[in-house]
Amino acid sequence: MNGADVFTKHVPSILREYPLKSIRDIPLLHNYWEVITVYERIRNMREDMDMTQSQIAEHLNIHQTTYSDYEIGKLNIPVQVLGKIADLFGTSIDYLVNRTDVKKPYPRRK
Repeated sequence: MNGADVFTKHVPSILREYPLKSIRDIPLLHNYWEVITVYERIRNMREDMDMTQSQIAEHLNIHQTTYSDYEIGKLNIPVQVLGKIADLFGTSIDYLVNRTDVKKPYPRRK
């Protein structure tokens, strides 16, 4: 077994299915094996806050079906909406898009 075989054996299958064009294409690995997407992260945070999709959608001034489509990855989330979601959840956009595991938001500019 060569080095490439060892690497492939220990990499989640989802990573083998998608060819990487650059290092930036590597998704965040949660506990090394569970790939977390922005869609899962916003759903998990909404559930942690005991809020419904309708409540979030109302806060964002969008339809519930649109928000639902965000959570299942059917629609891309516009940056402006992502900012509002981050503010509502008390976190940063970086946390929502898996650039950090630190939930607390950045300090506001003066």
